[in-house]
Amino acid sequence: MVYFLIFISAIFVNNIVLSQFLGICPFLGVSKKIDTALGMGAAVTFVLTLATVVTYLLQKLLVLWGVEFLQTILFILVIAALVQMIEIMLKKVSPALYQALGVFLPLITTNCCILGVALIVADQNKLLAKLPLGADYGLLSGTVYAFATAIGFALALVLFAGIREQLALNKVPEAMKGTPIALLTAGLLAMAFMGFSGVV
Repeated sequence: MVYFLIFISAIFVNNIVLSQFLGICPFLGVSKKIDTALGMGAAVTFVLTLATVVTYLLQKLLVLWGVEFLQTILFILVIAALVQMIEIMLKKVSPALYQALGVFLPLITTNCCILGVALIVADQNKLLAKLPLGADYGLLSGTVYAFATAIGFALALVLFAGIREQLALNKVPEAMKGTPIALLTAGLLAMAFMGFSGVV
């Protein structure tokens, strides 16, 4: 039951993009088409979950050796290596998706949502303390949180992409075209997700 609550909380109540405002760059940049948004969501889900597991274990070693100050640098290196692996795999397995993601695939490396979740799980940050889990956060609960956060990111990205595709078909005032209407839509979507607060 605890893991289910973590899952629901991370997807809807504490959505990483819409309530914590991490990962805004790909949220705005890759949300023009649903296909691209799905691909980015899948890539972020894989990288975020795997990066969280690896960085959690790495954090244990850093604490053991007394070099916790290297945390951020090593986490960034781990995330960059994982993104390179994804990029190589996508180039061979799905060249169309690789071309569709274009410049945004390397942006996963600098996606603050991935580093943010890795730091939250590794440090058992105050944001994780909001979850109904108690005092002890282990690898399993951290992995569930990371996976659910990635699903929440993908959900927000796909919903936003669908809305933007519909907006492209409608008549939008000249002053609101492009970024202004996208930001306004993102704000309305964030307000809609606020309706889930208090569920968990």
